[in-house]
Amino acid sequence: MKKSILATLLALGISAFGTISARSILDIKQSITDDNIIAPESFETQTRLLEENFYIKNYVVPGSDLGDNKNATPADYEQRLKVLPTEIELPYNSLVGNFINMYLNKKRTLVADMLALHSYYGPIFVEELIKEGMPTELQYLPVIESAINPNAISRAGAAGLWQFMPATAKGLGMEVNSLVDERRDPRLSSRNAARYLKQLHEIYNDWSLAIAAYNCGPGNVNKALRRAGEGKKDFWEIYEFLPAETRGYVPVFIAANYVMNYYGNHGISPTIIKRHLTTDTVVVNKYVHFNQIAAVLNIPVDEIRMLNPQYLKDVIPGDYRPYTLTLPTQQCLSYVMSEKNILAYDSELYTRRSHVEPGLTSTEPALPVGDNGMANLASASLQTVNADTNNEIAQTQQVERMTVKTHVVTRGESLRDIARQYGVSATDIKRWNKLRRGKVKEGDELKIEVFERVSPDNVKVVAASEVAQVSPQELREAVKNDPQTAAAATSRASSSATKAKAPAKAATKAAAPKTTTHKVKKGETLGKIAAKYGTTVAAIQSANGLGKSTNIRMGQNLKIPAKKAAAKKTTTRKKRRR
Repeated sequence: MKKSILATLLALGISAFGTISARSILDIKQSITDDNIIAPESFETQTRLLEENFYIKNYVVPGSDLGDNKNATPADYEQRLKVLPTEIELPYNSLVGNFINMYLNKKRTLVADMLALHSYYGPIFVEELIKEGMPTELQYLPVIESAINPNAISRAGAAGLWQFMPATAKGLGMEVNSLVDERRDPRLSSRNAARYLKQLHEIYNDWSLAIAAYNCGPGNVNKALRRAGEGKKDFWEIYEFLPAETRGYVPVFIAANYVMNYYGNHGISPTIIKRHLTTDTVVVNKYVHFNQIAAVLNIPVDEIRMLNPQYLKDVIPGDYRPYTLTLPTQQCLSYVMSEKNILAYDSELYTRRSHVEPGLTSTEPALPVGDNGMANLASASLQTVNADTNNEIAQTQQVERMTVKTHVVTRGESLRDIARQYGVSATDIKRWNKLRRGKVKEGDELKIEVFERVSPDNVKVVAASEVAQVSPQELREAVKNDPQTAAAATSRASSSATKAKAPAKAATKAAAPKTTTHKVKKGETLGKIAAKYGTTVAAIQSANGLGKSTNIRMGQNLKIPAKKAAAKKTTTRKKRRR
């Protein structure tokens, strides 16, 4: 029993004099072990995806594996961390050692790729940290947050190099919407990360707690401080009260600092810059697509994407507000000088409609509300009359029929030129011919779908002459002058169609009505007169030798052909043309 009590007292650190000797913070840092910590998601990054990065493929030779991957001793790790010129304390313990060994063994290829990416993004991190007076060793936080991948998205929805959650990003003034996600903007996210870390350090006055709060939020750190008890203000003292992932966050941050500084000691060769990339920015205040920029400035689209990962759909919505575009330095002036050409290039492919009327094509002018209502009324009446017999409705105006034409590209022609020639869009031509790019060459044969005007004479008509005597064109004319007369004409068209159902023998016995004469009154038009007599504008024009002219004068006498005669003449002409 005495031995048990003595063992308990020794474990609690009680001295022979009855006083409690607290474990030093240094002892806790050096001896802490934990088998339940959670490695960061960046450890799951697929290196083959990073290797597809445009910068890695075109500007650097990633560090290679020389085969010397022997782990150092804990004493070596501790000594090397101790001499790093850092403001933030980087103590060693078994947790830190485990993460270092994981980087240097299972994740060696990932380390090589991160070194290559850091050659471009690292200077941006350091510049923004220095502006805020922050320790430069914080530049390795993106190593554990995103594996230095600006397009990284966590399972929880954090995004970008610094893995901001949407709410945190918006609280810091960053824009997150369907087209723009500034969490992915390397410079803007780095600037806001530096400011956020500065705010956290001002709260806790301790870098390990500030880094922990960056990972799990100040609320969880404050909760851990309360549970640890008064006077506990160090990460390692409140360690056991923190979330599992955060318990490993500071150790893996220390490991990242070690690996990114001492990779050469473990057989990973340094990254070689094969082509320097210097960039600058221009302000864009117009709606522009990356493809337009790439085509005019002769820059690969993938390079524009790499430099501007914040634009999710390859679109800069500059007409909403001004945005910055990052380009290779030598191309910035070219953009400014060529902006008009850039905006004009394949503009029809990227133009967004600002106003659309239902039921109309883009080239068809909208009818006045009154016109449209009367046209709908006329169509409804004709459909009602025609419903019993399913007769096709004849129209005196021309109709349209879709045909497919073949266009052979001549020298110097572009899709825009061809589209303008046929009155279609370049997008449609690309779709019809399954073109991936918007370029064509001389001799290419393109299918063009066009709508051609077809005379009613070439359209099969059944019982047309009796079903309708008012065309939509005539109805438009009538509505402009007298909507009531147009309504009456529509009513008469329905009446005429109803009478057409009578037996044909009864129709032949009826005497043909004689031609009448009408004296033109003030304000009358051919459409109004035709509607009044239940005939057509074309019939009046033919009877009076007017050709296609619609000009008439007050007091003029017009011959109004009989309805049956006009119908007979039209039918005879159609038979003759067949």
